[in-house]
Amino acid sequence: MTTTLDTIQLVDFTTEHLPGAVRLSQQAAWPHRKEDWALTLTQSTGVAASHEGEVVGTALASKFGDVATLNMIIVDERLRGRRLGRRLMDAVIEQAGTREMRLIATQDGLPLYEKLGFVRTGKVEQFQGIARSSRSDQTVKMGCYDLERMVAMDAAASGLERGDLLARIAEHGQVLTADHGFAILREFGRGTVLGPIVAENLETARALLATAAQAQDGSFLRIDTPVPELGAFAQSLGLEPAGGGTCMELNPRDVERDTTFQTFGLVSQALG
Repeated sequence: MTTTLDTIQLVDFTTEHLPGAVRLSQQAAWPHRKEDWALTLTQSTGVAASHEGEVVGTALASKFGDVATLNMIIVDERLRGRRLGRRLMDAVIEQAGTREMRLIATQDGLPLYEKLGFVRTGKVEQFQGIARSSRSDQTVKMGCYDLERMVAMDAAASGLERGDLLARIAEHGQVLTADHGFAILREFGRGTVLGPIVAENLETARALLATAAQAQDGSFLRIDTPVPELGAFAQSLGLEPAGGGTCMELNPRDVERDTTFQTFGLVSQALG
């Protein structure tokens, strides 16, 4: 590709850019389908870098109350090293405004994000594979759920206001509920993902994951977890480490958080 940054326009990301965005995520070896991009877009604003009608870069900001997750930051491999990533990041940071900003960085993206002032706060590890059935040591129900209670638990765990997102994925997935937590099983990428996983304790998170593995016995299952102990349990169910990322944030809010619930599994690395 013969081009310069001067010939690349940043435009508002719309549904028209989804096919080009899917091409970029495939180029980066990400599993996102068009449907996965479209779901993220329902929660986001963002920009697409366009050159002669071709999408050559993307970046989204998903706003959940006082927090925004910055995600789907991709530069066409033919244009890397030309500061296009910086232009994309500057644009979505401006869209996020004064919110606390979170992202999950790939190894390649870390230097740029650190230059922009993001600080490391932890790790997320992905586990995926063909699930093996396991019995839960707690009662977990599938199908019936209280959306309002789920939203409250999720907000306490994550600090994110994600009522619309949870309603969307619950409608199209399977909700697992326990006395002290919940999780949602849904189609994503190469198969099925369990996320979020929100619980008061590790035992409940394990029970939710075991029930999902039983439902998916012999089929593909993925989780993205910031909790190593749940990752170890995932491996006992046939899910193997498959990469991950570094959690980072900018402009953290100084607020007292309810620590009753914890996020044991992400909705996705894009949406937290």
